[in-house]
Amino acid sequence: MADRDTLPLPLEVRTRLAELELELSEGDITQKGYEKKRSKLIGAFLPQAPGKGMDPSVPHERRTPVTPGSSSRYHRRRSSGSRDERYRSDVHTEAVQAALAKQKERGKMAVPMPSKRRSLVVQSSMDAYTPPGEEHIGHQDTSSGSEGEGSMHGEGTPTSSQGSINMENWISRAIHGSTTSSTTSSSSTQSGGSGAASRLADVMGQTHLGKSGPIAHLSLKRKTRKVPGPPVPVTVENGNSGPGPVVRRSCEFGSGGSELVWQQPPLEKQENHSAPPDVTSYTTDSIQVERPQGSTTASRATPKYGNAELMETGDGVPLGGRVSAKIQQLVNTLKRPKRPPLREFFVDDFEELLEVQQPDPNQPKAEGAQMLAMRGEQLGVVTNWPPSLEAALQRWGTISPKAPCLTTMDTNGKPLYILTYGKLWTRSIKVAYNILHKLGSKQEPMLRPGDRVALVFPNNDPAAFMVAFYGCLLAEVVPVPIEVPLTRKDAGSQQIGFLLGSCGVTVALTSDACHKGLPKSPTGEIPQFKGWPKLLWFVTESKHLSKPPRDWFPHIKDANNETAYIEYKTCKDGSVLGVTVMRIALLTHCQALTQSCGYTEAETIVNVLDFKKDVGLWHGILTSVMNMMHVISIPYSLMKVNPLSWIQKVCQYKAKVACVKSRDMHWALVAHRDQRDINLSSLRMLVVADGANPWSISSCDAFLNVFQSKGLKPEVICPCASSPEALTVAIRRPTDDSNQPPGRGVLSMPGLSHGVIRVDSEEKLSVLTLQDVGTVMPGALMCVVKPDGVPQLCKTDEIGELCVCSIATGTSYYGLSGMTKNTFEVFPMNSVGAPISEYPFTRTGLLGFVGPGGLCFIAGKMDGLMVVGGRRHNADDIVATALAVEPMKFVYRGRIAVFSISVLHDERIVVVAEQRPDSTEEDSFQWMSRVLQAIDGIHQVGVYCLALVPSNTLPKTPLGGIHLSETKQLFLEGSLHPCNVLMCPHTCVTNLPKPRQKQPEIGPASVMVGNLVSGKRIAQASGRDLGQMEDNDQARKFLFLSEVLQWRAQTTPDHVLYTLLNCRGTIASSLTCVQLHKRAEKIATMLAERGHLQDGDHVALVYPPGIDLIAAFYGCLYAGCVPITVRPPHPQNIATTLPTVKMIVEVSRSACMMTTAGICKLLRSKEASAAVDVRTWPPVLDTDDLPKKKPPILYKPSNPDTLAYLDFSVSTTGMLAGVKMSHTATSAFCRSIKLQCELYPSREVAICLDPYCGLGFVLWCLCSVYSGHQSILIPPSELEVNPALWLLAVSQYKVRDTFCSYSVMELCTKGLGLQTESLKSRPLDLSRVRTCVVVAEERPRIALTQSFSKLFKDLGLHPRAVSTSFGCRVNLAICLQPHRLGKLADQGTSGPDPTTVYVDMRALRHDRVRLVERGSPHSLPLMESGKILPGVRIIIANPETKGPLGDSHLGEIWVCSGHNASGYFTVYGDEALQSDHFNSRLSFGDTQTIWARTGYLGFLRRTELTDASGERHDALYVVGALDEAMELRGMRYHPIDIETSVIRTHKSITECAVFTWTNLLVVVVELDGSEQEALDLVPLVTNVVLEEHYLIVGVVVVVDIGVIPINSRGEKQRMHLRDGFLADQLDPIYVAYNM
Repeated sequence: MADRDTLPLPLEVRTRLAELELELSEGDITQKGYEKKRSKLIGAFLPQAPGKGMDPSVPHERRTPVTPGSSSRYHRRRSSGSRDERYRSDVHTEAVQAALAKQKERGKMAVPMPSKRRSLVVQSSMDAYTPPGEEHIGHQDTSSGSEGEGSMHGEGTPTSSQGSINMENWISRAIHGSTTSSTTSSSSTQSGGSGAASRLADVMGQTHLGKSGPIAHLSLKRKTRKVPGPPVPVTVENGNSGPGPVVRRSCEFGSGGSELVWQQPPLEKQENHSAPPDVTSYTTDSIQVERPQGSTTASRATPKYGNAELMETGDGVPLGGRVSAKIQQLVNTLKRPKRPPLREFFVDDFEELLEVQQPDPNQPKAEGAQMLAMRGEQLGVVTNWPPSLEAALQRWGTISPKAPCLTTMDTNGKPLYILTYGKLWTRSIKVAYNILHKLGSKQEPMLRPGDRVALVFPNNDPAAFMVAFYGCLLAEVVPVPIEVPLTRKDAGSQQIGFLLGSCGVTVALTSDACHKGLPKSPTGEIPQFKGWPKLLWFVTESKHLSKPPRDWFPHIKDANNETAYIEYKTCKDGSVLGVTVMRIALLTHCQALTQSCGYTEAETIVNVLDFKKDVGLWHGILTSVMNMMHVISIPYSLMKVNPLSWIQKVCQYKAKVACVKSRDMHWALVAHRDQRDINLSSLRMLVVADGANPWSISSCDAFLNVFQSKGLKPEVICPCASSPEALTVAIRRPTDDSNQPPGRGVLSMPGLSHGVIRVDSEEKLSVLTLQDVGTVMPGALMCVVKPDGVPQLCKTDEIGELCVCSIATGTSYYGLSGMTKNTFEVFPMNSVGAPISEYPFTRTGLLGFVGPGGLCFIAGKMDGLMVVGGRRHNADDIVATALAVEPMKFVYRGRIAVFSISVLHDERIVVVAEQRPDSTEEDSFQWMSRVLQAIDGIHQVGVYCLALVPSNTLPKTPLGGIHLSETKQLFLEGSLHPCNVLMCPHTCVTNLPKPRQKQPEIGPASVMVGNLVSGKRIAQASGRDLGQMEDNDQARKFLFLSEVLQWRAQTTPDHVLYTLLNCRGTIASSLTCVQLHKRAEKIATMLAERGHLQDGDHVALVYPPGIDLIAAFYGCLYAGCVPITVRPPHPQNIATTLPTVKMIVEVSRSACMMTTAGICKLLRSKEASAAVDVRTWPPVLDTDDLPKKKPPILYKPSNPDTLAYLDFSVSTTGMLAGVKMSHTATSAFCRSIKLQCELYPSREVAICLDPYCGLGFVLWCLCSVYSGHQSILIPPSELEVNPALWLLAVSQYKVRDTFCSYSVMELCTKGLGLQTESLKSRPLDLSRVRTCVVVAEERPRIALTQSFSKLFKDLGLHPRAVSTSFGCRVNLAICLQPHRLGKLADQGTSGPDPTTVYVDMRALRHDRVRLVERGSPHSLPLMESGKILPGVRIIIANPETKGPLGDSHLGEIWVCSGHNASGYFTVYGDEALQSDHFNSRLSFGDTQTIWARTGYLGFLRRTELTDASGERHDALYVVGALDEAMELRGMRYHPIDIETSVIRTHKSITECAVFTWTNLLVVVVELDGSEQEALDLVPLVTNVVLEEHYLIVGVVVVVDIGVIPINSRGEKQRMHLRDGFLADQLDPIYVAYNM
């Protein structure tokens, strides 16, 4: 680091270097990345070596000298097969590069990179690593299309230069086309012109996009091939003229919030980042945008906004620390509002209004005339065409039995087997005879004509398939060809099972080899696959079949309307339908294909396609037999080993026709250069089966480019369009006229998204180039209808769904009449609503239009359509854009899935890709952010989620493609296990409700009529009046508890007050009245003698829960000291627990501490001195060693209003607050509880609570002395050892009343859930329990209390026994509800049931209470918090205006009671805080009463129930703490509601906590599962919070179990968590920053 000291570096560079070093030390960046970034930072300040004209910040190995050697590559014009994947057209790559350049010019987006735990990084890459040598071509990468359209595996991928390169050098390099891609790269994308073009596009792409005007008619550009000319010199202008900042489009990428500072880089440091924006680095000064400088541009001064020195949080607080820096980037990115102003809203059945996207008035609209239906040529009837396909087979099988019908290949490309027409004929007859006569019995054959049969044949055995298929046709049974199920859990095979079940299939025909390969059970039977019907497997090999008798002959009829076969089709949602094709349609289709393709007898055809369905079946199995053609079948497995095999077969057999997909052409391109003697002049037709895919055009062009020199004629390439419903829709005819090149349409992508055809006015940025797929089929009528709603004809310049009327289409979806009607029986209407034909049309599922000359163009599929914000986008288009983003070395080509999911009433786009095992975290993240920018730039649509998964983990279709619906399913259920996720909800979600503006509340001027506020009853309630209650309460005559204890010691000395249980459930110790009194006396003596304390001194009692604590408390009272109970430090966790003890001792100003010998030792231990400064402790007294004598006199306070004790507690928000309890309040409190719970000396009460603060302390230490009942004490910590301890004690001591905390209840529910049977036998009986009160200071946890009641109902627990209490700092118990159950009711006052209400969560956010029915959307169950204690009055007030509120309003709970605390005890004496909380008055109405503010929001509801005195019962509902509530978008959210939603989303989320940070919502989830699942949670969490709460999550943090801190009451401490997160102490598994 020496050079840092010697160089005069600016401050921001120094801070950035320090940050880099921190990243390196924490493993967030590799050494190499560190060095690269460091050299980039200090590069400008290093002294330049003389004579070097290059920019010093470029690492040496990146520089490419412009030598003749490297520029000569330009002249070898693309001979290397320049495309390396099916989805690329040069235009598109350039467009993407330009779009990215444009984004870059707008400013680097400061997107924080997600942080991930190291173990996760290593693991995800290692899992996916395939050892070298196992990689077959295409083994990993096959496609995203439904069939496998992968790309070659071994290709080298060009790297794009990522250093910053001096401008002149940059341009000259671009023009000379010298790329930095390695020379060995097998197919450099950028070799030659295209590379130069994409580089120039980077520079040129800064000119502003102009909107192309509407052009009514489509002009078709003829594609002419240009000879490369000499390079043209280019001057580069800056993208904007004038000094101001660049004008930005409204649909900018990112929610675009970054406050950008446009700084012109100083002239001597001219560099252009040809690398993508570095989204991972984070600069402490504001985000700098560097724009490329041509030598011609002068430096223009640009205005600077914002403060570049100081990074601020939302409150203007400077930040430090890494996480906060990342979040700050996020905040900056989100600052500028992105949403255009919207006018109208639709009501989502309540006040919260979701915005509806208004159509843009400038959007293009269709203006052409209404289209006319296009008619295909006449289907010419040739006399010798057979009357049916079986008749054709019979003819060829008998006249020319030796003619070859099908040649199959082995994996070495050698002919494996030749099936002749004779063999096909005889074998088919054999199969037909056997399936009709040899299955079942003579009387009951299994199959009759018309029954459906499954055909299960592997892709490398077309001969067996063909025999079986024709066997079925001859037997008049209906074949249903399906894929071979490889495992029981194959992707999508369950759906195939449903299809077979619905078709009533009972028999499956298969080949010998396939039968052997099927999974078997140990007994050798083939198991029933998941979702499949029970099948009989029947092998069709001849040797297994019996010969038909001489006199048996199949019945060969003319083609009729019976079903010939059923082809399966997978829908968008993954369901599988069967399309039925009639015999007449089958024959007509073959005839139409024969006519349009000009098939003649004995031609040879090479077929690479799947022969079981679609184009492969129609050409390779059916039409070929009609014309006695010879099919050479190339299996997929051979293509993977040798991608050139099909071309070699074309040469070898001089084939006239080949049927391929773009993938096969692409593979051939990549592999062709080892071949010398290829000659394709025999081909007269190359059928491109997926030619309708908009992106197949690039494969076709590239293939022609390379193979034209090998004899391939341009007119041979014949793309076709087909669909399972309409069979072949259109096909380009092979013409002899090579002067008429095919049609092209260059269409504007924004136009297409509005469903309108606009010829693009040379704006290369967002265009789609389409090739025609020829004309309508012979004998068919075609029209284009609107994709949704009534099938109305489109205008000529409108995109719609193609519909076909022809005999040669499918007729129905088997067994689904409703869907059939919508698809196969469509009657298109013209503009006046009249049908255009009396015959029904079939919807093809293809989107497109008919251009001039009747040429059909397909722009996409209905299945791939995603409607986002009213605009239509095609999944294939988005895949293409993602793939055009260089460099491609991070993800596999063709292994990309794009689909949409519905979140908050709109579709959201999700992109999932397989990541290569060797790509680094940073690379992938950079690629992802560029993909987002490219898609935004070209399609003007935001991507909601982009996920990368390890290679080979996406579900595949049988031919290696990605199984889309299965991928979507995995994504939605959270089992996709991505290794990288980037969510951008801020950009996409633009229909959130408007933020709420607060309305002024009712002011004091409102007229008060009796108790009404604006027409509603004032929300107030009270418990019974203490003064009027006559009871024989002896303790009332004493003012002080110490006197009550002395009185009890005299009158009932041997009455047991306390029994303490240990973890085995046996009595550890007990105290009678006199024992307690004597022990307290000794402690008082000790305080006076050893502690030398005066009366009024404070004493900290640091004891474990037990009897010592109680004795020490009364000892303090006897000595006149003020006790403070403090939870002792945890021996296993001194570092975090001891500082709290120290803090309480110091804040309470304790003059001394009392404790046990054990804790004494702990306080002096080495661990303790490491945690706190032990020298500053006050004197510590050990009460295990007490003096023998008793004190001379016991202290009696002079005034009952003096302090009795201090109650310290840490609130959930992390505040330590001590409250003062006077003697009066303490006695009043005990009396109130005694009356509410009816406590008498004869009673026993079991208490399982922490005795340190609040009601827990009062019940543990004070109530027994006051009321005389026996308390059975159970320390909650013992339950960790023995969860059944508390309930066993309750059962054993036949206790009627018991108190516990939520954490105890949770321990029992989780720990004993499966043991209820064994507990019954122990015997555990809870039938005597009449009240089980949960002591809490929060909203009742209704789910927990209900599951507890349900779980222990079997053990006799009455469901009404469980209730809750409510207390807070100002009043330790406001409500406490013991119920009197059934028979016990006569023994005392009967309290009503705790009532549960359902409120609308959305109204609650607006501080309103709206009751709804159970189960209605957005409903939230709330349980009453208990019956108000005697002597307590409650009112609901507005926390801001302090006015009283009506019944249905949510407000702060204010309380007035004799046992209110008398104020906070703080060292600082913050008087303002205290007076407000403890002495508040209403601003109008009853302004005399003094109230204490609880700090909790709630509401009162008068119920129909009455209590014993006949009064209507007022129920208090606590909603949540005011200081926990989050203000977001003007509404009040309670963390628990969001957390409940999140916990429900995935089984692995065990706990969740949310908090806000500068208006960002941060969600922390605890993961119970493998770390691989961590990233699955990010989209699910984001979805659910959007759907249920209309909030966008800013950060999702996935942590280990137990990271979310929980206090002793079982409440989450979100503020501690927030501090830990911001200080980067959580060690998260993954942190995702949603952009």
